[in-house]
Order: sequence, then C-alpha cells, then structure tokens
Amino acid sequence: MNIQNIIDDLALVNGQTKRMTCPSCNTKNTFTITNNMGKIIWNCYKAGCSVSGGTRTQLTADDIRKSLGSVAEETHVSTFSKPEWFVRDDAKIRDFCDQWEIDPQDLGLLYDVKEHRVVFPVVHSGVTVDATGRSLGKRIPKWKRYGKSDLPYASGRGKTAVVVEDCVSAAIVGDGGVYVGVAVLGTSLSSGHKRYLSQFSTAIIALDPDALPKTLQFARELRQYVDTIKILYLRDDLKYRNPTDFENLTTLGDT
Repeated sequence: MNIQNIIDDLALVNGQTKRMTCPSCNTKNTFTITNNMGKIIWNCYKAGCSVSGGTRTQLTADDIRKSLGSVAEETHVSTFSKPEWFVRDDAKIRDFCDQWEIDPQDLGLLYDVKEHRVVFPVVHSGVTVDATGRSLGKRIPKWKRYGKSDLPYASGRGKTAVVVEDCVSAAIVGDGGVYVGVAVLGTSLSSGHKRYLSQFSTAIIALDPDALPKTLQFARELRQYVDTIKILYLRDDLKYRNPTDFENLTTLGDT
C-alpha cells in the first residue's frame, strides 16, 4: 500500500474529499481522503482497520484564492462612514498634488480639516471601505489609516499589480491603465493585501532601493497567492518618476 501514490493519482483540490475502497483492508467505500487547505487527511472507518494519517501538500494559487473568498464579497460588510470633517477642498491640497503631479479630482482626494491631511479614499468594487490620510504638516504619523479594513489603497485599472511604498506612488503607477498600484504603507503585508493581490496573475514588487530585505520577504510571501512574482530594483521611489525606473517597469511588465 502506497498512500502517496493514491494522493498523486487523485490530485485533490482544496476542500475536495474522495471515498473509495480501503487500500489496506479492501473494504468498499470505507476509506476517505480529504484536502483541507493543503493538508491531506486519510482514514478507514472499518472497525479493526488502523489505516489513518496525514501529510501536507502545496496549495495552488487558485486554491488559496478560493479559500480566501473574494474582495467583492468583503466590501459588502466593510463599508466606511466618511467623517464630516472630510471635505472637498482642492485649494488646501493643491500644493501637495502639484508637487507629485497627481489630479485630486481623478483620484477623489479629500481634505481632513481636523488634522490637515490629504485623504486617499480606499475604494474596492465601487465601495469606500476605508481612507488613508497623509499629513500636510508635521503631524505624526505621516500616514494614517482611519478605519478598520485591512484592504490596501489601490489605484488603476491594469491587469498587473505593482506593490509600492505609499498611496502617491500607487496613484502614479496606476495612471495610464496598464498597472494597478498597491500601497503597502508599512513594513509587512496584511492579510488584506494578500486577499486583494490574489486576484492578479502577476505582481511586481517595486519598493524603495534600501528596502531589499522587505522586498525579498514580500516575494516569498506572495508566491503562495500570485502565480508570477517579479521584482523591480529601483533607483528611486516610483513617485519621483525616474525615467529609467519606469522604462525598467515597462520592460519587466512586458516579459
């Protein structure tokens, strides 16, 4: 009896169970084998047969996507109520937007009157689930998350995700319809980042030049969720629009 051969032959996907003749006692339909999030569990239910066990196998990216559920489903329960001190005031945020050459109207940016911040709404499936504010003065922290959703700020309508440091870089990368810029705003990927990124077949990690350890860690983590992971080694943060960096991004995206 070789359980591993049976596992290989069945090729069970996540959540699938097969009932069959026990390979040890040969009793019909007493042996079950199940794939539970990559753990293969088998057992014979006939009294006197001691066959049982388990092993771990590699989940495919598609298995993980299915187990996590869709971002669209989550947005129905993760709505965000905009505070009354969030207002549309392009004049207050004009200098910031001009500095980075981003359009406040195209991005739906708001102004936080209480804390003097430019506010980037976090929108998924047409629903505002949160907001991220960037200080326009010396207020700490520089970037602030207002709500409780762990879904990332993302901008753009492309087919390839580009993981970047902040919302400004995400907005710049997402402009043009080729890429979706996804902001990290921290030292680690949240479960929300992974859920969101799992819908893409390709993700490019494009973090600050001095963030190589973080870049490599993100690449290791995301390989379980995204089929193809690429790393873009930058000369500067993408929000500075270094021509060489954007040429390399285009080349990497095309390969």
